[in-house]
Formats: sequence, structure tokens, C-alpha cells
Amino acid sequence: MELKCAYQTYHWGRAGSSSAVAQLVAAGQPEFTLSEETPYAELWMGTHGSGPSVLASSGQPLADYIRENPQVLGERVLAKFGVQLPYLFKVLSVNTALSIQAHPSKSHAEELHAARPTVYKDPNHKPEMALALTPFEALCGFRPLEEIQHFLKAVPELSAAVGAEPAAALLAVSAAEPAARDRLRDCLQALMTREPAEIGRQLDSLVARLSAPGDSAAASDPLLPAELVLRLSQQYPGDVGCLCALLLNRLTLQPGQALFLGPNEPHAYLAGDCIEIMACSDNVVRAGLTPKFKDVATLVSMLTYECRTAAQQLFLPTTGGGDERVQVFQPPVPDFSLAKIQFVPETENTEYTVPVRDSASLLLVVSGSATSGATVVGRGSVLFVPANEQVALRLAGRQEVLMFQAFCQL
Repeated sequence: MELKCAYQTYHWGRAGSSSAVAQLVAAGQPEFTLSEETPYAELWMGTHGSGPSVLASSGQPLADYIRENPQVLGERVLAKFGVQLPYLFKVLSVNTALSIQAHPSKSHAEELHAARPTVYKDPNHKPEMALALTPFEALCGFRPLEEIQHFLKAVPELSAAVGAEPAAALLAVSAAEPAARDRLRDCLQALMTREPAEIGRQLDSLVARLSAPGDSAAASDPLLPAELVLRLSQQYPGDVGCLCALLLNRLTLQPGQALFLGPNEPHAYLAGDCIEIMACSDNVVRAGLTPKFKDVATLVSMLTYECRTAAQQLFLPTTGGGDERVQVFQPPVPDFSLAKIQFVPETENTEYTVPVRDSASLLLVVSGSATSGATVVGRGSVLFVPANEQVALRLAGRQEVLMFQAFCQL
């Protein structure tokens, strides 16, 4: 069943035709009128109340169809999650940085929702996975401790913003010591709770040094993400999150590479286009690079403080049951899995059967064109596929096919 899906025009999205979201909506919804001035940030595929998908043929909300036909979810999904699609599937097009944030575990989400239901609006966890469509830049997880210690010594503005005592305490430990996580937490708490005016002064000083002509020691430091600090400070002047770029790993995912973000993992999306899939929840704890509510105390208390390299943050796929055209990204949560299907048809009018899943799936077509019975499927098409249903596609021409399939692999 073909779906008509909602899109979001958040301020941080890419404008007009530069946005992958706008490109896909324009291709898949003929009535859509694209505005080059509008930021198209997210395409939502699923049943979330803030952007529900509807059946293209009838306009019926997908959530209502599922409630009337619960068997389409599959027996295992019904037993585990009840009569609901347990994931939200998205495309993101990011122009300016999203907030530094983390998502609570299931038990923590329940506690936060019970204590502050107006801020944390549901009791569910929100693990998520991002897979790059274009080069996609993000902050994810704490840098190796040695890199953070290097910046505390080499960037006086950072050590001043953190404070002499917590900075010295972190410099005195090694990564192998159990106390390292506590010292890192103390540093982050001191940084995040420093007076905003002091953060502004130190950030202004760092920006001035990085912007100064000549080969300064700061500008020539190969570890220092100078361009990123300058860019973030332009987007969020005086924001403490700009200094967090010295604490967190910076990654640029190439198309097809992925990140999995479990509970209590600090991260921020910075720029680019990606596929995103997550548990169906709105629970986000923010602390920087945002005009929204910041819950610093909760964020500082919940993070893992596990230091890893940027390469260790990548989440690797497996092949799809021996089919080299399919890669499956299977995270350590039951709520969702993601399959990337990519190949070039060898002949004209090739027939291809989408992998059959024992759960309901959502299929997004990014490139390629085909027919499925009387339905024409092409770039921007989104299909809802009931559990155990076979979808046979007759591919038109030899254009590369790129599709993403969201499902539950229980």
C-alpha cells in the first residue's frame, strides 16, 4: 500500500531543492509545491501523532488501518509491542547543527515522564540509527581521553571554561583508571554550569584566535576542529555547545555508513542528509546548541562517559541472508532494524522481490523505478508492506536501485 507521508519544515533544515527531504517529497507527491526559501528538515514515515502517514488511495491514517487490521503487524510484533508500529522512519536534511543531546533508557524515560510529563511526553526510550545518504557530519560519543586531555592543555579557553580544579583532576588520571569517568563527568558538569557570560568570553577569545591571520599554534593543531568551532559559533553565538566539539568525536559518515545511538550516548547532528530510524518516542534530553529547554542536570547524570575513537562509533551491517544486494543494520534493541537494498539491474525489465519480513515494514525508494501490479513505484515512493507479504517489482530500465526497508527483526 502506497503512503502519503508528512514532512517538517524546522529551521535547521536545508532550504528548497538542496534538501533531500524536499527532493523525495517532490518526486513522490505530485501535488507538492517546492519553495526555495523553505527549510525542509524531515520526512516522517509511520504512525507518530506529530506527523502521521496516510494511505494514498483513501486518505485513511495508517494507524487507523493497523488498528482495524492488527494482523498486518505480524505475530511477534503484536506480542511484543501490541497494536502499534514500534518505530518511526525518517529522512533528515540538516543545514545547521541540531542540539547536543542524549536519549534516556526505557526505565529512565518512565521516571522522567512520571516526574515531568509536560517536558518528557511519553514513557518510551528512543534508541535511534542514522545512515548517511550524502556525507553526513555528526558529533557522537566522547573522544579518547588522551585527546580531551590534549585540548585541556592546548586550548586555554577550554580549561578556563571548565575550571582549574576539575581540569587538573582529569589531567591527572589515565584512561585505564576507574576514576576517569567520574573526572570526565565533573569536567562536563563544570563546563555546562559555568556562567553563560564566562562561556561567551572564552568562546569569543577562542574564535578570535582561530580567525586570526597567520599560522598560530591553535590553527596548526591537527587535532583541533577549528573550522567546526568557528561554524558552530556562527550558528549559536556564545553557546557552551560550541566547546563540546572538543570533548566529543566528530565524524563524517560517507553514504551507506551508519551510527547507532543507544541510551545515554551524547550526540549532535551537524550537516548533511541521512536516513533515520528510531523507537516511537519524543524523549530528548538537551544541553547545548539549541534555543529549546536545556536539562543540564539530567544530561550530566545520565551519560555513559565511555571514551572511544571516532572509528569505533561506526555501526556495521551484515549481508542480507546471502543476498549481496542487501545490507541489514540490526541494532541491539527490538524496536527496529534497517535494510539497505542497492544494485544495478543486469537487464531490462528485471524482476526483483523485496525481502519478505515477518513484521510490517516500510519501504522507501530513493532511486530507481518499477511497477508492482498496477502501482507505479519510483523515487520518493513509500510503501507499507504487511507482515509476510511478498512485493514483486518489475524494474524499469537499468537505473541503479536504492531502497531502504524499516522493519522489526525479533
